[in-house]
Amino acid sequence: MFNKRYATPGSAPATLATLSIPSEAPKPTMRLIEYDGAGVVEKTLASVAELPAFADDGRVRWLDIEGLGDAAIFQALGEKYDLHPLALEDALHTGQRPKIEPYEKHLFIVAQMVYRDAELQMCGEQVSIFLGRGFIVTIQEEIGTDVFDPVRERVRVGRGYIRKLGADYLCYALLDAIIDHCFPILETLGDALEELEDEVLERPHASLIAKLHGHKRTLMQLRRFVWPERDVCNSLLHDESGIVAAQTKIFLRDAYDHTVQIMDLIESYRDVVSGLTEMYLSSVGMRTNEIMRVLTVMSAIFIPLTFVAGVYGMNFEEMPELKTHWGYFACLALMATIAIGQVLFFKRKKWL
Repeated sequence: MFNKRYATPGSAPATLATLSIPSEAPKPTMRLIEYDGAGVVEKTLASVAELPAFADDGRVRWLDIEGLGDAAIFQALGEKYDLHPLALEDALHTGQRPKIEPYEKHLFIVAQMVYRDAELQMCGEQVSIFLGRGFIVTIQEEIGTDVFDPVRERVRVGRGYIRKLGADYLCYALLDAIIDHCFPILETLGDALEELEDEVLERPHASLIAKLHGHKRTLMQLRRFVWPERDVCNSLLHDESGIVAAQTKIFLRDAYDHTVQIMDLIESYRDVVSGLTEMYLSSVGMRTNEIMRVLTVMSAIFIPLTFVAGVYGMNFEEMPELKTHWGYFACLALMATIAIGQVLFFKRKKWL
């Protein structure tokens, strides 16, 4: 989850040619979506040379690139659209903290996208967004794993405001999709914590600690990425470059509110996890105390019996009742009386 890639140590900044990209990284695929109020055109492109020039002509152009397996493509992309090489370097060096950086002709935004895979395990990857006047470029680590299908469908059918407003609204829609996909993860996590609470109360066992630690780690990861995404939304709300229109800022306020809600849920669930951990330790401690109490009572019962058996086990000739015909049975009766008396005494004291 959240793979990290770094530049070769000692290399010059903003030098894409020195990037160390793993061989298993997927080769980039490029999809261009152009739309306005009249219609939508989608294309899959094989090279940067096929990309059209971006112009502020009323149409929105969304270039979606999936896969980081070829640094040369990104270098050519930066030259074609005048994307700052430092921003491109951050796009390929995944594991960045969510942020927004203004440049002369565009805004560069980093977001961390979380989702659940086919096995319902939480996964994530970095999404880099270049937002300019009339265009948006998104760069993703993997192919076919994003959460943007509802946004693409809205573009195709023209539902909502997405075909009426500009690229800045499309950027909002993508960020909103990334943020909102935290809610189902938190909902699943909340259900799991409710089940764990029942187990902790009814049948605490050692594997619960591993589950609680796993949930705590998930919450820490979500907090690590959602907290700065709140700052990203806030920065876009106060953007003064003119790239983000006033109409879009109204919607960004809603995305900001969603990040606040998510942070509240994360903090609440972290408190629940801490409480369940303390409850588990208390339950285990109480169970241990119960076991020790039973063992202590049993030991206390057998101590006087052991004393009596030890005394009569010495077999001195002059010991009283040693040669009595009923002496053995009398000794057993005495030991039974002592044991029963102790049990009654412990129950009266409510130690049993």
